[in-house]
Amino acid sequence: MRRISSFLVVGLFLAAMPAAKGQERAVVTDYLPATPSTQKYWRTENKINFSILAAQVAADAITTQRGLNQGLREANPLMRPLVTRGVVGQTTASALGFGAGLGTVYLLHVMHHYRAERITMRLILAGEGAIVAHNIALLR
Repeated sequence: MRRISSFLVVGLFLAAMPAAKGQERAVVTDYLPATPSTQKYWRTENKINFSILAAQVAADAITTQRGLNQGLREANPLMRPLVTRGVVGQTTASALGFGAGLGTVYLLHVMHHYRAERITMRLILAGEGAIVAHNIALLR
């Protein structure tokens, strides 16, 4: 009788193992930490910001060329060789400036520095706006 009861206990134990294993999986998956949320890069805020930046870069290009035609010179020594070449050079300089801003903000986004991304974008917009305002003031 003792032998039958020990087989019965071992049999019940073996029969209960898959159920225990299933409960273990359910418990483990319930307590997994949530993955950090990732934000989309092309959300509405960035679309608006980059549209504003594109308009500011275009305004900077127009005011720079008008200033060069009136006898003023480019203040940025890195862009000076490009903008003095006319429309093609100005387009290249504008594309480089816009791409640098876009690339910097995207790099911060990829590295999950979302606050730094927003702050950098706003600083770029403020700087470009100040440049355009300065150009307009010089042209008057």
